[in-house]
Amino acid sequence: MSEFTSAFWSPYIAIVTLVSIVACGVFLKMQSVRKAVEADTTGHVWDETLQEYNNPMPRWWAWLFYLTIVFSLGYLVLYPGLGSYKGTLDWTQVGQFERETAAANAQFGPLYDKFAKLEIPELAKNPEALAIGQKLFLNNCAQCHASDGGGSRGFPNLTDKDWLWGGTPEAIEASITDGRTGAMPPFGPSLGEQGVKDVAHYVLSLSGAAHDSIRKARGEALFKASCIACHGAEGKGNQALGAPNLTDGIWLHGSGEAAIMEQVAKGRINQMPAHKDSLSAPKIHLLTAYVYSLSAPPK
Repeated sequence: MSEFTSAFWSPYIAIVTLVSIVACGVFLKMQSVRKAVEADTTGHVWDETLQEYNNPMPRWWAWLFYLTIVFSLGYLVLYPGLGSYKGTLDWTQVGQFERETAAANAQFGPLYDKFAKLEIPELAKNPEALAIGQKLFLNNCAQCHASDGGGSRGFPNLTDKDWLWGGTPEAIEASITDGRTGAMPPFGPSLGEQGVKDVAHYVLSLSGAAHDSIRKARGEALFKASCIACHGAEGKGNQALGAPNLTDGIWLHGSGEAAIMEQVAKGRINQMPAHKDSLSAPKIHLLTAYVYSLSAPPK
């Protein structure tokens, strides 16, 4: 409970918690004792003859509730739950995670170390290594890139040999380890709506898509003035910057005039998270081999 900024909140939460538990016990006791009433029913009738009798709940049911109250008090003694009180077991979720991680590393560490000595292209042909790499991929990467690595809009397809930051084993391992941040600046304010549209039609022409030839001619000059620093004079991109190839017909954020205009006008920021803090180097090595195998299957 280190987020508490005042000493008031810790005892306040502890008192409210304990009073609530005691109040539950008092209320339960009140409901478990039959009260003297003039009639055996409460006066409520349903479905013509179904009457509600004024009887206390069964004793076994009441004792189950009492047991939950005893359990809650015992739990609060052993575990954190009363403000900043840590509990007699001194348990924390971080500590449990670290213990479980250490136990898993002790059990499976030798297996990962065995594969860590092999080169990635060799691992990409090893069925056992790929099976482990696939599990790592499903646990850490499938949320964005899909379970088959096919990606979705805004998340790259890892199976098509079209790489923003490079598809070599070294580049893939660097992407997984340190993450990537791709930034496309917005050109709407400098180009204006018609300028953005002209650039979009020139970009469409680079991949052979349908376009307006007049707008393409106007957009070419604007493209060379604003875009070649990242995408190159021919629009083939730059993997050192994560700038996509605009000539291959593969679109990360959608194709067509409207989608491309939106990207040119508003820009994009893509974030691939770093995994070096959540995965060990041997695990990243195996994961890299699996990702590499998706676009470079063994022959």
